[in-house]
Amino acid sequence: MTGPKSDFCKSTPRLIARKEPKIAWAVVVPVVLWTSAVVAGQPQPVLVVPAADAPLRIAVPLPPAVMRSALKFKPGHVVQLEELGGYAEVIAAQLVPAIAEDGTVDSRTATLLAVIPPRPAKAANNANGSGTSLRRLVLRGVETASADCPLFALEDLNDKSLKLSYRGKPVMVYNHGLITDPRVPASDHRRSRACYVHPLWGLDGEQLTDDFPKDHYHHHGVFWTWPHVSIDGKQHDLWAGNTIWQRFVRWLDRQTGPTAAVLGVENGWFVGQQKVMLERVWFCCYADAEDSRVLDFDFTFIPTEKPITLQGAEGKSYGGFTVRFKPGPRKETLITVPSGPTTEDLPDTKLQWADFTSLFAGAAQRSGAAIFIHPQHPDYPPTWLTRYYGPLCVGWPGVNPKTFPPGKPIRLQYRIWIHRNAVDVDRLRREYQAYLSGTQARWE
Repeated sequence: MTGPKSDFCKSTPRLIARKEPKIAWAVVVPVVLWTSAVVAGQPQPVLVVPAADAPLRIAVPLPPAVMRSALKFKPGHVVQLEELGGYAEVIAAQLVPAIAEDGTVDSRTATLLAVIPPRPAKAANNANGSGTSLRRLVLRGVETASADCPLFALEDLNDKSLKLSYRGKPVMVYNHGLITDPRVPASDHRRSRACYVHPLWGLDGEQLTDDFPKDHYHHHGVFWTWPHVSIDGKQHDLWAGNTIWQRFVRWLDRQTGPTAAVLGVENGWFVGQQKVMLERVWFCCYADAEDSRVLDFDFTFIPTEKPITLQGAEGKSYGGFTVRFKPGPRKETLITVPSGPTTEDLPDTKLQWADFTSLFAGAAQRSGAAIFIHPQHPDYPPTWLTRYYGPLCVGWPGVNPKTFPPGKPIRLQYRIWIHRNAVDVDRLRREYQAYLSGTQARWE
């Protein structure tokens, strides 16, 4: 397999851990620090983020003025943030390719990734004295000579699958090639599929997802497919893969750093040899907090030559971003939504998030993962189907079909928040609020 790679092993600054409650984050000790004071007349970029009770994982493009400055910020650089207001924290960060409107790399700018430790609104108010619940951080470039290896690693398992690890523990496998299960009858069109995540692991190495389950051969880890795809008057089922298939086209980016691992890929939806949809997917895995991990998914879909109509399953709404879990005993399994724990499956239900917790095979304690919906998601919040036997399905556009013209991008963003132990609804609400707050990061 070929594709662009970036290895931070020779450029990652030495990291010194600083204790913070319920979060593991890193402080950079640079060899040389470039500040705006070094370059006369250059503006000092200030990042403004809301105060929050949970870590903020942010991805924010650099402003054009910073990209044009003599500091020469660009993807691949290790940088850091220093908080204003009397705090001494220095937060490790990195620059990665920005995503253009069409889902490709935007070469005009770069995106800053950082994990900002929690600071409640009251503490932020006391620090800045302004009576506002905002935090301000200064961006600085770092030039280092450390040879520390990165926290993340990308490994080609074969010519079909790419594995991501963090501190030597598995995180996920992205299956870009065609995966076939010989247990499924050769005459069954659900025997093979590509372009999905499986396995997805928990923080202690427990496998969270299932693939080719006997009850639904077509379910496969973390996937994004629709049961009703209409093109030129013909109906196709991408959900089960009968006459339309996802296929890998090329890598957009592959890199690791002190803050996150980033993977960009372009796939296509094919009917025969005809590519009917462009599918560009960006994965971002942030450095773990003490008891949680975050994976962000950013999708761009573009119909190629003809309009495409998408529709979810009638009466249920499934069709779109889906996680098929492999739960343990029913008595150990719990689905939680914004209104609280639910003991029943929820069809065609509007939700901002949902969490699936169970005692997964081989685990000593319960754990789980939640799907969070980005606030700019179309028709926010979308409808869902939740099932105790395993799947959490975000159903968009849901039971009512929508037609999308050729050439116009469709963007969908989600977060998977993976947690150790069972968590209550208040914790889930705080983490989702932190997700929302992170999307409000801005430059001034």
